[in-house]
Amino acid sequence: MDQIHLWSLLVIGAILLFFSLRTPPIKDKLCVFLLKTYFSTFFGVIVVENKLLEYPVRFLEQYFEASILFEYFLYPIVCVYFYQTSYHSRLPGIIGQCLLYAAALTGVEVLYEKYTNLIEYHRWTWMYSFITIFVLSFSVRMLMKLIHKREQSTS
Repeated sequence: MDQIHLWSLLVIGAILLFFSLRTPPIKDKLCVFLLKTYFSTFFGVIVVENKLLEYPVRFLEQYFEASILFEYFLYPIVCVYFYQTSYHSRLPGIIGQCLLYAAALTGVEVLYEKYTNLIEYHRWTWMYSFITIFVLSFSVRMLMKLIHKREQSTS
């Protein structure tokens, strides 16, 4: 059953990625995706290697301890949508949307932790997930804002 969940999430992620990249600015969306993937790689490895949480059922489990589906695909796609929906927002709107996205992702993670073998908390809680998701998403969004400001000043 857990493998069905993984494959379903992969298909949903591919569909969401396809639709997210259909509208401009594609360059910005790809940059968000890649930045988020980079940061997820760094923090995901730390969390998993320190046995704070575990992914008992995952893709390519013989090669990766972390969930490559979440860290390298689904979470970056969600960040692209967060970037898209907060593109014209001011700081309070960006923070509010980031809180909503972090809450939604954390809620889904808690359900998966409780009802599947896709994730297992050891010395980790939903609050750590919420804070980490919020901080990483907000950081990437602010980095993109800085990049945009820099591009406009050089034009």
